[in-house]
Amino acid sequence: MRPRLPSRCATKAQAKNFAETGIAAAEKAVSLKSGVAEYHRILGTLCGQMISSNGLAALKYGNCAIASVNKAIELDPKAAGNYVSHGVGNYYLPAALGGGVDLAIKDFQKAIELDPKLADAHLWLGIALRKQNRNAEARKALAKAVELNPNRIWAKQQLDKTPAQ
Repeated sequence: MRPRLPSRCATKAQAKNFAETGIAAAEKAVSLKSGVAEYHRILGTLCGQMISSNGLAALKYGNCAIASVNKAIELDPKAAGNYVSHGVGNYYLPAALGGGVDLAIKDFQKAIELDPKLADAHLWLGIALRKQNRNAEARKALAKAVELNPNRIWAKQQLDKTPAQ
């Protein structure tokens, strides 16, 4: 009998617990090696995850998310993943608060410029374009994400739910 693996789909409570644990580890990594951009990117991404699990958490984790991802870009402006993380933050941050879909699209395009084979950049670009009802462009970006990473189920789901026009 095969051992049962944990589900890949976590509840919001589980995701919150995972993010909190990750934040503690990322903060430790940043404190030990503050010059490593990837540690800042991970910390910022995890702080952003806390916000997505509870909008009120923005008061506590918003500055961490923005400052950490900005620091990652400052330390390594040629790392495409930094711009994907920045773009995801802009995607969820309302334009009235300094974010918005237009800024997110620019971030995802910058990531693609730096690394055209980064599937997540194409995936998020497609999601952002779809939010602007630019469905033909969104489908193209999402199809590229699936081409680059055919095992990413979420990319396939996003492509399937994007109208042709």
